[in-house]
Amino acid sequence: QVQLVESGGGLVQPGGSLRLSCAASGITFSRATMSWYRRAPGKERELVASAGVRTNYADSVKGRFTISRDNAKNTVYLQMNSLKPEDTAVYYCNAFYDMVYWGQGTQVTVSS
Repeated sequence: QVQLVESGGGLVQPGGSLRLSCAASGITFSRATMSWYRRAPGKERELVASAGVRTNYADSVKGRFTISRDNAKNTVYLQMNSLKPEDTAVYYCNAFYDMVYWGQGTQVTVSS
């Protein structure tokens, strides 16, 4: 059974930082493409960053967010710096291996 468990969300002021973590089990983590998506209120889900053969970022987060993975810990991270109110969303961990898997999501709220 595949499980993706996100953590690290919360409330932060504009300009602040958060680090999201996603612990995976039930897959060969080192072979999976791991990604972070987000869904803001009233908007469609969008890709934030992915780490597979290449690392990719949405234009809106380039230079502020960094995705990384620790294959020994089966964990992917999203370091988010210089957060803006428009980064407010539910952030989802995604794994693509033999099929697509999703975590339950973690809320990130950027507000003063």
